[in-house]
Amino acid sequence: MGSGSATLSMAVCADMLNGHGTCHGGLVTNLADSAFTFAFACNDQLRRTLMPRTRAATYEDQRALILARAAEVFARRGYTAASMNEVAAACAASKATLYHYVRDKHALLAQIAAEHVVRLEALVREVQAERLAPAAELDALIRRFTAAYSHAQHQHRVLTQDVKFLHDAERAAVEGGQRRVVAAFAAAIGRVCPELAPQATLLAMLLFGMINWTFTWMKPRGAMTHESLAPIVAELFFGGLPSVSAAALPKKRRSRSAAALAA
Repeated sequence: MGSGSATLSMAVCADMLNGHGTCHGGLVTNLADSAFTFAFACNDQLRRTLMPRTRAATYEDQRALILARAAEVFARRGYTAASMNEVAAACAASKATLYHYVRDKHALLAQIAAEHVVRLEALVREVQAERLAPAAELDALIRRFTAAYSHAQHQHRVLTQDVKFLHDAERAAVEGGQRRVVAAFAAAIGRVCPELAPQATLLAMLLFGMINWTFTWMKPRGAMTHESLAPIVAELFFGGLPSVSAAALPKKRRSRSAAALAA
């Protein structure tokens, strides 16, 4: 950088190429604009006089929307098969706009996984802050997590199937958060049944087995919802099959073939 001049460089990744194998024009323009801004901001004494860049008021909302749409694309297509072009189309934005918010596709994956785990840990803290009785606390954890999954099925699918593509440090951070969540459930189980405390982690994993994979079988507009599932899971976990209320279960729809046979 010199008086009235600046030289910037940019590493070009595969996701930044257009159909002709050259860097996307929007990215080149952004690089040129950045160089011009730095050059213009340098006075004759070579003092850097750039004002700190402020973010638009809608920056976080737009970033959250991009992460949500990317999670949907990754969940549907798989992380390795999905492209930044598909994410941009899902966001109704250009690839250049995406690169204003994230470095690359890998950064999207890392942020989706990390922020989903952060939200789950926040749910645990919210329940713990209520200082509930042991059984009520565990019941609240089950209900809050089941409800949270209803609004984050794509993020949860990405978390369960694509964490293996994260870098070691990123994966370790995400898995550390997951272990803290499991530990919180195990501690709640141990408070409900102190005699089972040595096996509480195993029981917590079995509990998560009931709610973690609903995205694989629950129909978006089916009779069963996450809200109606939560009390069933709680009753089943606390008391086994005899405690489950039949009235809470959705009525099984008769197929046309079964109806024909009955007729």
